[in-house]
Amino acid sequence: MDRIPVAGPSITQREIDYVTDAVTNAWYSSANMYHARFETAFASYVGRSHAMALPSCTSAIHLSLLALGIGPGDEVIIPDSTWIASAAPISYVGAIPVFVDIDAVSWCIRPDAFTSAITDRTKAVILVDLYGSMPDMTSLLPIAHSHGIKVIEDAAEAIGSSFQGKLAGGFGDVSVFSFHGSKTLTTGEGGMLVTDSREIYERAQLLRDHGRMTGDVQFFNSEVAYKYKMSSMQAALGLAQLERIEELVTRKREIFSWYAAALPKNAGIELNAEPAGVRNSYWMVTAVWDRAFGKSKNEVISAMREAGIDVRPFFHPLSSLPAYSGHVRSSGARVANSTSYDIGARAVNLPSGFNLSEGDVTRILNTLSAILTNRVSEIERA
Repeated sequence: MDRIPVAGPSITQREIDYVTDAVTNAWYSSANMYHARFETAFASYVGRSHAMALPSCTSAIHLSLLALGIGPGDEVIIPDSTWIASAAPISYVGAIPVFVDIDAVSWCIRPDAFTSAITDRTKAVILVDLYGSMPDMTSLLPIAHSHGIKVIEDAAEAIGSSFQGKLAGGFGDVSVFSFHGSKTLTTGEGGMLVTDSREIYERAQLLRDHGRMTGDVQFFNSEVAYKYKMSSMQAALGLAQLERIEELVTRKREIFSWYAAALPKNAGIELNAEPAGVRNSYWMVTAVWDRAFGKSKNEVISAMREAGIDVRPFFHPLSSLPAYSGHVRSSGARVANSTSYDIGARAVNLPSGFNLSEGDVTRILNTLSAILTNRVSEIERA
């Protein structure tokens, strides 16, 4: 049987044609033609005034923090359950990440945990749309605004998701996206920063091009900054994908519907939730199993891979990582952020690539169930 990968893109002739055109023609005076088209179309799609194509979502968060004036000694609140790319830029600017717990249903930052973590040094919060889910913006945004806290929406995993009819990327002072090869919309590697603030946009523009003012042709740098630019070929690929975005999101939701339909009742497994008011784009279909099975995610990952099915671990709490072992804010997090630690220990991301079939989904769920219930003899191996 064929091995089932955990993720992968949908590439059509449209993408091939656009990238070929960029390779052929996006040079000289036309060097930025695909950047301009991609950025304009993306800003329009998410309902923002400005969009900036970048080499990664990590660079987008870095520029966001810098443009918002976040620096040494400032505290930035962030959910404990997310990929380290959401948090690492906080350290880049010399600020302090403060890890807080997630909601047990949405897997996103919990409003009361956010409120409890606020101090007079809190300058920003990063709201992560985890695995396509979205946090309770109705509760979270007023908390931030009442304390003068800047908001960055990390929509890296949630293009096409929405909260009360407003698309992911439409919230906060700045929002950021990832176009990694595993994402719903991909440029291979890449990211996007979007905002309604011209001041933030112009500051980020200067910082992403070695401190050069927009339009500068004298190479007369005003400050030491960074090199964060996307290639024209990536922009062309992104534009082609964006023109298919509803098709891509619909396909993701179809894949999730196959999982939901094939999962037996009382199987002891829960999949991603879609709370009232949320449209989940289901970037990664995620399975959380009952504690009674007594299986760790490492055991499950190993057994699934042996059966020819690649899965990913639900994110380890950031506060549990060796990277933050000496971080003062990690102390006591296992108790304070109990939901992050609980779910993180018994959940995996199931295959969610665009090449999946309904038959693949049945095989995946049957294999997972057999592993959890120790029915190894029933597992079909690749």
